[in-house]
Amino acid sequence: MPASVNELVELLQIEQLEVNLFRGGQPRKSRLQRVFGGQVAGQAVSAAQHTVTDGKHLHSLHAYFILGGDPSIPIIYDVESVRDGRSFATRRVSARQHGEVIFYMTASFQRDEEGWDHQDVLPPTPGPEDATSMFDLVKYISPDGAEQWKQEWGGFDMRYVGDPRPEDDPTRPYVPVVQRMWFKASDRLPDDPELHRAAFTYYSDFSLLGASLVPHGLVISSPKVQPASLDHVVWFHRPFRVDEWLLYDQTSPSASGARGLSTARVFTQDGTLVATVAQEGLIRPAKPREQR
Repeated sequence: MPASVNELVELLQIEQLEVNLFRGGQPRKSRLQRVFGGQVAGQAVSAAQHTVTDGKHLHSLHAYFILGGDPSIPIIYDVESVRDGRSFATRRVSARQHGEVIFYMTASFQRDEEGWDHQDVLPPTPGPEDATSMFDLVKYISPDGAEQWKQEWGGFDMRYVGDPRPEDDPTRPYVPVVQRMWFKASDRLPDDPELHRAAFTYYSDFSLLGASLVPHGLVISSPKVQPASLDHVVWFHRPFRVDEWLLYDQTSPSASGARGLSTARVFTQDGTLVATVAQEGLIRPAKPREQR
């Protein structure tokens, strides 16, 4: 994971090998055993955007996480130009390692157009200045792991609204019916809108699956859970900047069959709805021998 905004930008600036073929690097320092899913999605967005050069912008992506990524080697992104129309363009991206597809994404791009406009309203929510710092929360849960977490996630400032500690924690006052958090890049990003969409996609895989565990009084890091992202969808509605506060308003309409579905609305501080995200993930109850 990037420890700084500079490392995040570097991670999302993929290398073009030939026409429609790209290579994505890995973080300089990471102790994760598998590649973070948001990294693969963010780099895939960067690859797809490189192939659309006629003024269209990304408005939606639909992705599947197929295999866990190996953090010790680069990832190859093969982009297929499915269609280039006057208003829309479609791209398919396959991410490969060791000769196997680990991730698959379809992305759609559109020229700016005028049309009807409406949106959901920002729910009454404390601002980021009144939210719990994720770093402070990690320090509370695992003092020894706080600095390691900061090295992995220092590129983002994340703050929970409410208290996401497990229900059986005696110091926890309540379990929220939704999971909300403010987030932004920890420093200023370049003004390139494509970079902001890739960075948003990168971040959007963080914490969303955990919303499906909130009704059960669990967190994603619980030894009782074997979690993994299965698919991921993002719809971009309006312009935004990832280096300005965004509210990730998450809820889970269903969990069954060891899978949890989470959805989220993303608002700016002034109440503009800029994106909607959905994800289904594995939330398999860990067997006793799998619990650590």
